[in-house]
Amino acid sequence: MTTPTDKPAPVGLLEAFLYWLKLGFVSFGGPAGQISMMHQELVERRRWISEHRFLHALNYTMVLPGPEAQQLATYIGWLMHGSLGGIIAGTLFVLPSLLILIVLTWIYLAFGDVPIVQAILYGIKPAVTAIVVHAAWRIGSRALKNGALWAIAAAAFVAIFALNVPFPYIVIGAAVIGWIGGRLSPARFQLGGGHGGSGKNSYGPALIDDDTPVADWMRFRWSRVVRFVAIGLLLWAGVLGLLFSLYGWDGTLTRMGVFFTQAALVTFGGAYAVLPYVYQGGVETYQWLTAPQMIDGLALGESTPGPLIMIVAFVGFVGGWTHGFLGPDALVMAGILGAVVATFFTFLPSFLFILVGAPAVEASRHELHFTAPLTGITAAVVGVILNLAVFFAYHVLWPEGFDGDFEWFSALLGIAAFIALFRFKMGIIPLIGACAAIGAGYQLLL
Repeated sequence: MTTPTDKPAPVGLLEAFLYWLKLGFVSFGGPAGQISMMHQELVERRRWISEHRFLHALNYTMVLPGPEAQQLATYIGWLMHGSLGGIIAGTLFVLPSLLILIVLTWIYLAFGDVPIVQAILYGIKPAVTAIVVHAAWRIGSRALKNGALWAIAAAAFVAIFALNVPFPYIVIGAAVIGWIGGRLSPARFQLGGGHGGSGKNSYGPALIDDDTPVADWMRFRWSRVVRFVAIGLLLWAGVLGLLFSLYGWDGTLTRMGVFFTQAALVTFGGAYAVLPYVYQGGVETYQWLTAPQMIDGLALGESTPGPLIMIVAFVGFVGGWTHGFLGPDALVMAGILGAVVATFFTFLPSFLFILVGAPAVEASRHELHFTAPLTGITAAVVGVILNLAVFFAYHVLWPEGFDGDFEWFSALLGIAAFIALFRFKMGIIPLIGACAAIGAGYQLLL
């Protein structure tokens, strides 16, 4: 195939808007699939951005808390059209998923007791358990390269499983261990970015190429940093203050605002890492939803486009509905407000990380590497995700507790789902669909 020699035509804001909108509706497959989709479309086919610039942005988002695929979209949108472009790209990456999850969660709560719905969920739950186990294996196989990192992962598992240590403390502890380990034994804590170098590509010149002059909005200025930080803090404090004035400090939405802000700042390692933290807060601390509902929410999150961390919208909707803070006749509105509040406070920091930090990253123009503290955090995340898998497996296999019956069919279906993921590389959506059909057929035939 002949390599193009001419740069693509300039891309207007409307054309970019339409692409980001389309991406928001088709971004299935988790962060790996979403990043791959953007690379194929923006680097290889459309040539809006060079491979080097794409990887430069990706390595930055990988060391940030929050959903890296959404932050990467925000970064590329910012590169192309400044702050407005970044806000449009990041928002459209999330908005379709939010709307779809609001509708699906309403259906789940309003009609979840219908036998056919229960039968479908019966089949989906073992698949979700297999997905989480596979995620722990996939991340662990990349992250745990020596005994020290295995020890950190094991310690994190014991801390959250047996000692009920809150997730943020595990993150802080792992970062400290990584920082110390990086100085005492640097070779054990040097894992790099994991994405390889940019290398030479055969896609042809890009609109934003390696040697493209720096646009005015890409230049680092302290005045710009101060302005965006001030705007972000005002937005955060303004919305939280409004919720406090309407519902008080103990109000459901106010607590959600504080909790999901904290969640947004500890999501190192991707969405699977923050799920245990959301579980601790949503199920145990605030009782916005039950443990089985959390599993169902993850199933819905895996089945919809957008970042998996959008499960926070499900948690917010169920919490608003369950607490009914607007009265028994407005449960749907309470749920919608809960979903919107959870999403707003989860993603606001992600926008700030990009709009504030991207100019400094562009000024550096060198490949970023994982720091030793982040290496420690990544190792701990494996243990935390394994704990999540144990939690899901317990509620799926013993839905009534250890005193109840063991779900042999769910166990067999979960094992089959894991084999399909591990051995046959089956996609998430086909897997969930197949397990839903098998589980529903089994339940309806009983």
